[in-house]
Amino acid sequence: MIQAILRTAFPPALSRGTRPFPWPWRDRAGRLSALRAVVLALLLAPAAWLLVTALTEGLGPEPAKAALREIGLWTIRLLLVTLAVTPLGRILAAPRILALRRMLGLGTLAYALLHLLLYAAYQDFALPRIASEIALRFYLTIGFVALLGLAVLGWTSTDGWMRKLGRRWKRLHLLIFPVAALGVFHFFLQSKSQLWEAVLAAGLLAWLILWRLLPAEARLHPVALLLLAPATGLAAAGVEYAWYALATNLPAGRILAANLDVAFGLRPAVWAAVAVVVPPLLALPGWIRARRAGRTAPGSAAPGPAPAHPPAAAGNPAR
Repeated sequence: MIQAILRTAFPPALSRGTRPFPWPWRDRAGRLSALRAVVLALLLAPAAWLLVTALTEGLGPEPAKAALREIGLWTIRLLLVTLAVTPLGRILAAPRILALRRMLGLGTLAYALLHLLLYAAYQDFALPRIASEIALRFYLTIGFVALLGLAVLGWTSTDGWMRKLGRRWKRLHLLIFPVAALGVFHFFLQSKSQLWEAVLAAGLLAWLILWRLLPAEARLHPVALLLLAPATGLAAAGVEYAWYALATNLPAGRILAANLDVAFGLRPAVWAAVAVVVPPLLALPGWIRARRAGRTAPGSAAPGPAPAHPPAAAGNPAR
């Protein structure tokens, strides 16, 4: 029965001669994967926690609105995690991480669809009103366009679509970056003056883009990776400044200067810079060991492994 449904939904993926659709906790050889099982459990955990909290009346006086916001937050977080799979897998020389892209991407799409479903529930499933709100309210239009982009990428994330589209598949999946930018913009519009996590998300997205803009030989070089940290912090601070300058009446210059003052805690732009230092620091022992062994030059000691599985996910970076 499941096979029949999947053949109907994804005909290119299950055409003659291809393997059956695998369960998400199994690898492509059909073996149980502890890593995939743990990641799947972590993917389901936010939705499960939200369900339990709702059933115990712990979401406050407006549970539908609280659930809508929480699922939206997790959609953005998971989208950034999905985009981070490629750089992390290559920097850490961990091909097993690269194999998680499809699961994480489709999980992100599932949360985005749940976000839309909760919005429909918040509007009492009045479809004409929902359509009108999406068309007339800019922040809803932005979010809906991002959701449509994720849906297209999720639909074409199968092996069958990769074969059918060929080189066009990679170009199509580069759309994940404008989709992610729209998602973060939607996050800003929804956050209003509570911008801490939105600025952090903008900084991390900037790092994900900057890493891919580096020359191929520099993407694994420790110095280049460490230099991306201040660039990430500056990008996040610039986005924060632009938001306050263009969208609010608050003193954007003073807020920008606050990034240099740690007396009252670190600003999100600084946290973004700190966060992106972690991957090269984790990879540094391996680079040092490889250099001492004389196998490779620094920066290429942890070469990006060729993916053992085809890159695919609703949020697959395609690069």
